[in-house]
Amino acid sequence: MGPKAARVDRTIREWIATGKLSPGDKLPSERTLVEQLDIGRTALRQVLARLVGEGVLQVRERSSYVVPLPAACGGVSVSSPGELEPWQIHGERTVYDNRWVKLDLVDVEPPGGERFEHHVVRLQHVAIAAVVDAQERVLMLWRYRFVPDKWGWELPGGIVDAGEDALSTALRETEEETGWRPAALNHVVTYQPMVGMVDSPHAIFVGRGAEHIGEPTDVEEAGHVAWVPMSDIPKLMAQDQLMGSGTLVALLHLLANPHSGGA
Repeated sequence: MGPKAARVDRTIREWIATGKLSPGDKLPSERTLVEQLDIGRTALRQVLARLVGEGVLQVRERSSYVVPLPAACGGVSVSSPGELEPWQIHGERTVYDNRWVKLDLVDVEPPGGERFEHHVVRLQHVAIAAVVDAQERVLMLWRYRFVPDKWGWELPGGIVDAGEDALSTALRETEEETGWRPAALNHVVTYQPMVGMVDSPHAIFVGRGAEHIGEPTDVEEAGHVAWVPMSDIPKLMAQDQLMGSGTLVALLHLLANPHSGGA
């Protein structure tokens, strides 16, 4: 982030911290912010996208941003039981390691159980994006995956590079794999797809609106790019044509929250 973008980032955060902008308030238009904060529109959108990814702002429509309401306004009725006794970890040793996968044997002792060595597979941190347009279609790729030996629909996404945050990865991978640049993305959840044995955080982002900037640049990862109607998703799911847990988690979220990502 350059010095001008960093200044604008701080300014917007200060507006919220000092009460100049309260929960539920709408930010001034992009044109007003560009003039008021002396920043280019592209740089401003990058700042806004970062603030959205961190939950500081929310998107209501393509160029409309609001300060989110407190989480308590949408609280849940169930509470956690508090701290329970965790497993004790006595040490670990690596069995196999390369840039893609690492296999460890961890010396663990469950409460009231016997001590043993547990296999743990450590993979990469992944970011995935679900971008929806004004016609309620989601940006997807029809791709072949050799591991399950099948074709299917996937959302764009990829590995979070060293020194890169998950939001930047989601934006970058969408652009590289599809040729479309999202207007903004909101973080929905970060989850573990196989929590019992595999460590591979998956960060899910959703957003509305994208600009077509050209052909995909990541030839190896690109597939057939299409805007798939959200109304087709349940049928594609039933036909086993959706691939990957990240794709399923993001699309199920959109089905359950039709206005997620701004609407």
